[in-house]
Amino acid sequence: PSHTSCPCSFLVTASLPQPSRDSQAFALFRNMRLQPGTPKAAAMIVLILALVPGSASSFRRPSPKVVASSVTAEPLSSSPASVSSPSLSVPQRLLAGGLSRSIAQMMLYPIDALRTLAQTRDGRTLADVGAGALVKGCATTSSFALFMGSIQFAIFGATRERFGPVLSSAMGAAGSCLVSVPQEVIKQRLVTGVYDSFRQAVSTIYREEGVLGFYSAWRPTVARNVPFVVATFTTNDWMKRRRRRSKGEGSEGGELSVTENLSIGVSSAIVAAVITQPADVIKTRMMTQAASTAVPYSSTIDCIQTILKTEGVTSFYSGFVQRTCYMGPLWAIQFALNGKFSKTMEKENRKRAEVVSDAR
Repeated sequence: PSHTSCPCSFLVTASLPQPSRDSQAFALFRNMRLQPGTPKAAAMIVLILALVPGSASSFRRPSPKVVASSVTAEPLSSSPASVSSPSLSVPQRLLAGGLSRSIAQMMLYPIDALRTLAQTRDGRTLADVGAGALVKGCATTSSFALFMGSIQFAIFGATRERFGPVLSSAMGAAGSCLVSVPQEVIKQRLVTGVYDSFRQAVSTIYREEGVLGFYSAWRPTVARNVPFVVATFTTNDWMKRRRRRSKGEGSEGGELSVTENLSIGVSSAIVAAVITQPADVIKTRMMTQAASTAVPYSSTIDCIQTILKTEGVTSFYSGFVQRTCYMGPLWAIQFALNGKFSKTMEKENRKRAEVVSDAR
């Protein structure tokens, strides 16, 4: 197939010179969107990856010359943007971001389960679903986070210098929805007792709703994730730069302690949670309709109107305490672990570069 119809062709498109690469990337995106059954999120992530400078070549192992020259470059910061350090390859960024997200989500899974229950239409509690719901699907759905974090941090790190933190974090959030939406659908239906196991959830959704069933309520999910991640990443980036200036180390230099990373991560996530809580409630309601005996919402707009009419505006902030207790530590741990993993891999890269340099 031609490079404008194959989903994997962003590797070819990304290697083209400017301006050919940009025009071919948009042609690829347009043709994918015209193909029946292609999720918008899938087409969008291909477009983003195709536009990232060197996205194809970055997956190849760097030559000793490249590594040796890159180790002299100082990392930009210990913020999420540090993944864009030239001494880290794209696979390393994927690994650091993916592991940090997966570990953090697995640690805090029970709190997120309580948040889901608090936002259900019929107000379900642990007494209704049993204490086992707090960990049901924890390992299997958290494995999705490995890919979600990889996509999110890799796109942010690879595009930050070209597009700035706001647009880069938005692209990272949009791209990660390719994985995060199916994860949320499965996780929330397991927690609310719609299905008894991960296998049953996957097989039933696919049989009854098809592939698109895994992307139900994708609109409110994107409406929540993009502004949340933008607010979290940009607030985190701003707070870390300000902290370094107060320490007299400059906005781009110096390292923050694990405690500082954790506290800043919590603060930035809480700011984002306040902004996006209504979208989170709508997303949960749409994804867990099967757990309620009420008349299903016909659309996102119908969901909003029904909540306003029957429950009032305060219902858009149901589960806010539980979500804050989850999202604050989640992003704090994620940012801290990502920084730790990134620095560890940077040190290993430097050691290998020194060995190559000494051998010469």
